[in-house]
Amino acid sequence: MKKTLIVILGPTAVGKTELSLRIAERFASPIVNADSRQIFRDIPVCTAAPTAEELARVKHYFVGTRALDEYFSAAQYETEALKVIEEEFRSHDVLVMSGGSMLYIDAVVKGIDDMPDVEPEIRASVRRQYEAEGLDSILAQLRLLDPVYYDRVDKRNPQRVIHGVEMCLSTGKPFSSFHTGVRKERPFRILQIGLRRERPELYARIDRRVRQMLDTGLIEEARRVFPLRHLNSLNTVGLKEMFLYFDGVYTLPQAEERICHNTHIYSKKQMTWFQRDFSIHWFHPDRMEDIISFINSEV
Repeated sequence: MKKTLIVILGPTAVGKTELSLRIAERFASPIVNADSRQIFRDIPVCTAAPTAEELARVKHYFVGTRALDEYFSAAQYETEALKVIEEEFRSHDVLVMSGGSMLYIDAVVKGIDDMPDVEPEIRASVRRQYEAEGLDSILAQLRLLDPVYYDRVDKRNPQRVIHGVEMCLSTGKPFSSFHTGVRKERPFRILQIGLRRERPELYARIDRRVRQMLDTGLIEEARRVFPLRHLNSLNTVGLKEMFLYFDGVYTLPQAEERICHNTHIYSKKQMTWFQRDFSIHWFHPDRMEDIISFINSEV
């Protein structure tokens, strides 16, 4: 039987965690986490990281393994995740990957274009420019260096904007010229299970989760990392709004409303991204038995 990687994906708060745990338990598999924020330590509430009880049920990779000030890219994730998968396939026929980070999932499922390393001096220089002049300055530079990448990059994501400028300066070529879009072949089968809910239902779940986060320590967690707010790892929904609450820009109810609103927007972005991939098999999360029956029929 060909080794099979089951990928459980979907927007935030859709219900990936319990399904992933049940499938992992069914196949005695660890879970390879594909959430770009849960990989960092010290922010488990904001990232809805697996609880101690969930971690005890199933072994997880890439949960709380990086310090907040560590640089970690989707390309690094591809390399490290494939090493874990290769190692685990020595003793398992089926493995489970779960998450909602689009780039991390694509890194394993489709592969990321090979990129040259950025020279450390250039990385430090662009970072200093960003800290001194802000994101608009970096965006203006990117527009000149690589208008193609400028047109498609998420202009509210400092990491991606900064990396585009770093690559242009380090290689002397437009960053977009390295994007071939060629899918890499993997030595294992990939079965993608997508979870989706109707938008009002999903938004209600998101709102309940935000309230639960506030009730279980989000404010205290955000205060602990507030002095490090400049780090890219903290540039995430939930913390950004709390930092503005600490600054006096928002009241607490306003911060809660903005977290909900911005998470709604992010969930739409996730679904738009995932729906481009026609190899994903979609289910409502409440159809747990149907999903497990489908997986059993495929593996």
